[in-house]
Amino acid sequence: MMKRLIALVFVVLVAAPVVFVTQAQAQVKIDITRGRVEPMPIAITTFAGSNDQSKQVGRDVSDVISKNLERSGLFRPLDPKGFIQEMTSLEVQPRFPDWRALTAQALVQGVVEPQPSGQLRIAFRLWDVFGGQQMVGQAYVTQPENWRRVAHIISDAIYTAITGESGYFDTRIVYIAESGPALKRIKRLAIMDQDGASHRYLTDGANLVLTPRFSPTTQEITYLSFFRNVPRVYLFNIDTGRQEVLGDFPGMSYAPRFSPDGNKVVFSMAQDGNSDIYEMDLRTRRTTKLTDHPSIDTSPSYSPNREQLTFNSDRGGSQQLYVMNADGSNPQRISFGQGKYGTPVWSPRGDLIAFTRINQGSFYIGVMKPDGSAERLLAEGYLVESPTWAPNGRVLMYYAQGKPVGDGSDRRVRLFSIDLTGYNQREILTPQDASDPAWSPLIP
Repeated sequence: MMKRLIALVFVVLVAAPVVFVTQAQAQVKIDITRGRVEPMPIAITTFAGSNDQSKQVGRDVSDVISKNLERSGLFRPLDPKGFIQEMTSLEVQPRFPDWRALTAQALVQGVVEPQPSGQLRIAFRLWDVFGGQQMVGQAYVTQPENWRRVAHIISDAIYTAITGESGYFDTRIVYIAESGPALKRIKRLAIMDQDGASHRYLTDGANLVLTPRFSPTTQEITYLSFFRNVPRVYLFNIDTGRQEVLGDFPGMSYAPRFSPDGNKVVFSMAQDGNSDIYEMDLRTRRTTKLTDHPSIDTSPSYSPNREQLTFNSDRGGSQQLYVMNADGSNPQRISFGQGKYGTPVWSPRGDLIAFTRINQGSFYIGVMKPDGSAERLLAEGYLVESPTWAPNGRVLMYYAQGKPVGDGSDRRVRLFSIDLTGYNQREILTPQDASDPAWSPLIP
């Protein structure tokens, strides 16, 4: 078994002591549980710097924060060309009437300060414009090349302060990058920040790969790979690039997913034409069979507390969603709508299960409660599939393929995100076609 490390990925980030203190409970809030909301006008000033390097980093940090918040659908960053007050120091309080005149409800100001060590100190303050109060203030010291991650962390702090929910910007996406003709597609693992930046390929495409999933530590990925035309479940260490087969099983193994504590992997294995769900303890490599039914049981996903699993099965005559105890006992069907259901994924919050539904030739991405109630369809298309949750359980990502036109050569496969209201759908740009996304937890 590979050594499993808990470490920062991509960056070395040292959090300096918080230098500002919240003065009072601010009033500016967004209630994202109410369904569709009007985006909040927010002013994000260019972070000030004292030399060319720090000024450029300040511009870049402000730009990433603005784009993160705008993409969430909850914020409307105001055009900096209309700003009346120039914010060059955190020691000077904003002239709140000037910002209220621009309809700003919240204000972000920041500075980038070079350090004798060659590092940068990036600090910001978030203000409630109408209340005239500071909501949060933080500072970070980091290497200059790590400015982008600091921008994501600041975005999360702003999102949390205003919505009361955890952010999801300091995360990554692993997915399948696709290229080549339809009958000879090259599929390889790729990874990027949630906004599409810092993109890189993890495998060379020599072997077909599918269904990547993050470990809770974000250090490892489990996925399906075809080696010599035999599907096997693998573990991949992101930092070292080391790949390891999960087990040499007699049948085909597929659809892997980590347990919430990262100590186990649940997956499907097909033997003699029958597919059941198995669990492997990564510490002992002991495998336990969880289902034993003459049907296809697959796509297992743990509940956040690891007490239950959801999966899809055709044991009732058609492909539907089920929930069972983590030891495989007491399976209960939870989907009863028209059509077929598949690829269930339990929300990190535990309150919903996302799924793919197919009905009369159309595909849907939807959510329902773990007991099967309150089903809602969020996205529809010719082919939409493979939902994955942001770590705050408020946003989903999936892949979609448009209906082929003409000779059928136009088969672009793209990634999209959508929030639980079903309104804020956004394309996630990738260098090539993209499928099977998996959203990481917040980076440690």
